[in-house]
Amino acid sequence: MAAWRAASSNGLVAELVDAVDSKSTGLAHLGSTPSEATIAIHTTPSGRIKRSDFDFDLPAELIAQAPLARRSASRLLLLDAALDAWEDRRIEELPILLQPGDLLVFNDTRVLPARVPAHKLSGGCVELLLERPLQGARALVQLRDSKSLRPGMALQTDGGLVRLLARRAPFWEVELPSEAVAFFDAHGLVPLPPYIERPAQPQDRERYQSLMARVPGAVAAPTASLHFDAALLAALAARGIHSCVITLHVGAGTFQPLRSESLEEHVMHGERYEVSAATVAAIGRARAAGRRVVAVGTTVARALESAALAATPTAATPAPTTGVALATGHGETTLFIVPGYRFLVIDALLTNFHLPRSTLLMLVAAFAGRQRVLAAYAHAVRERYRFFSYGDAMLLFPQAQAQSQSPVPR
Repeated sequence: MAAWRAASSNGLVAELVDAVDSKSTGLAHLGSTPSEATIAIHTTPSGRIKRSDFDFDLPAELIAQAPLARRSASRLLLLDAALDAWEDRRIEELPILLQPGDLLVFNDTRVLPARVPAHKLSGGCVELLLERPLQGARALVQLRDSKSLRPGMALQTDGGLVRLLARRAPFWEVELPSEAVAFFDAHGLVPLPPYIERPAQPQDRERYQSLMARVPGAVAAPTASLHFDAALLAALAARGIHSCVITLHVGAGTFQPLRSESLEEHVMHGERYEVSAATVAAIGRARAAGRRVVAVGTTVARALESAALAATPTAATPAPTTGVALATGHGETTLFIVPGYRFLVIDALLTNFHLPRSTLLMLVAAFAGRQRVLAAYAHAVRERYRFFSYGDAMLLFPQAQAQSQSPVPR
């Protein structure tokens, strides 16, 4: 096994907290508008934390273009930030890397076949990419590869005419020929990420979907859960490791790049989530027993942290880690987690390798330390790990958390 010890971090600290409205309507609706984000960024001699602080070199051939034949055959890079140490392991070793009584929290969203080819009645190709279903036959979509679109126009698809109702930048509200989920299920293509440079294949309908997928609504997979097959789940259960689910519908904005060096200028797209009373109870039992809450993916981390912030809306006085409150029910989150954020709920994070300069990489760096994570990524590149959605994974245990300072309104 390869092993490494990290250098100390450079002390860059930033904190962003977004209070989450847990009173939004059902998952098929837009939900309430989240409250205005607040941010506090603390400077060091090197200046503010910025987008380029999360850059790394990645050879294109390490971007996984297809899944492995077996879900649990992936490699696993274990990073223990508190010990400043890492190890090369395998996903199928997860049962021995966790302890009996630990709680795995999965995202049970189901990816919709969210891409639908279309054309204008006057000619010109357009692609619809679902952002989210609305009520009935209405949906919020991105429209790609055509210009001169305006409200009132109709687009022809294999499933009938799609009418453009209103521009809701950067999306369009449209009326479909039938109920939104049924329309995309019948006529859509699997929405593979843009870095997978091949057309979607029949196998992607199964493999770009986790075994836990139940609730339709996502347009991108919660990829950490793609590593779990029936054999691995059975081994975890036999070890006495428990599981529960949240729902967070991953939107098209998950691939939105940061366009400014300043993190303060980035606005996250809202994503709908639900945390059930049963999941809150499971987390409470794990906490009471002194066991760890393990987020399977960044979507789970954001949903749980958002639910905690909805119940405890200021990071100035966080709840004790042994008894953190979580708001149950539906919500919508634009939570943007960057280094310096004080995690309230999760004790470990299982996640895939993420794009340079991405909000997902920033969340991982917030959990385990920016320099440690980037050094671990450099090791993964040297050792030829597979990156991104169909790639390998990391299991991270956190760095010690400093006491957060009060956020300052933007």
